[in-house]
Amino acid sequence: MDTIRRIGWFYFIGFMAVVAIGYVPAFHDADGNLFGLFKLDLYDDSLHAFSGLWAGVAAWWSYGATRTYFRLFGPLYFADGVMGLFLGSGYLDGGIFLYGPIKQSLYAHVFANLPHLLIGGYAIWVGYRLAATQRTAVA
Repeated sequence: MDTIRRIGWFYFIGFMAVVAIGYVPAFHDADGNLFGLFKLDLYDDSLHAFSGLWAGVAAWWSYGATRTYFRLFGPLYFADGVMGLFLGSGYLDGGIFLYGPIKQSLYAHVFANLPHLLIGGYAIWVGYRLAATQRTAVA
């Protein structure tokens, strides 16, 4: 199995773990905030589950499907993180449409959206840079 597909499987496992962690009471504070920062709702869980399933199906299907996943998913997820960083709500989970801009502490804005920026940015790199070098090396 090539590196791109392995990373796709890693994304699958990671997103499924994020969904599961949201249901572990030990990770919630007294107000129900995950890691004391934010609440995850059905929309967030659905987004994370869909992102993970998409990665898993793509990794199972083929190298090309996985590369396409990273090329589409990366920019969408990164842009969602940028929007969340500045407005407190993203668009992929419908938050900006449901709740509008949310005022939180800078700490919450950064740490709630930093994973989206890192995961999306890495996906962009995998889809456009690493996939190009991997396919060239294989060919």
